[in-house]
Amino acid sequence: MSSPKRAAKAITKSAAKPASKTARRPVAARSAGKPKIAVLDGASAEAARLAAVLERSIVDGKLDLITTEALQKLIAAACRVYTARVEAGEPITPVPKNSISATDVMVTASGLLRAADLAVFELGMWQSWTGR
Repeated sequence: MSSPKRAAKAITKSAAKPASKTARRPVAARSAGKPKIAVLDGASAEAARLAAVLERSIVDGKLDLITTEALQKLIAAACRVYTARVEAGEPITPVPKNSISATDVMVTASGLLRAADLAVFELGMWQSWTGR
């Protein structure tokens, strides 16, 4: 998905409609056994609503909808929660497979490495040491 038009089209399809006043929506959750229904409420509902708002802002060309500082705090918090869950043994990926473009991944990964003053070589070494 390298063209802006294709990206905007995909985002439009995937962006959720505005959330209703009730903060609870059933969502199928995968597990080893029987599928369960998870209820989106609290922080999960807020996160889902924020994700939809941000996706719509891209389509609408409103890239400054959220300040740089707020975006950085959001990404940092998401990274810390993801890391904690993976280190606790949860076999999850940071985003669903094929949900974002390769360009999105490369730009974000490069920015994260730069923010931590790391090089791709160091990432490769860490991956070989940890098996992750």
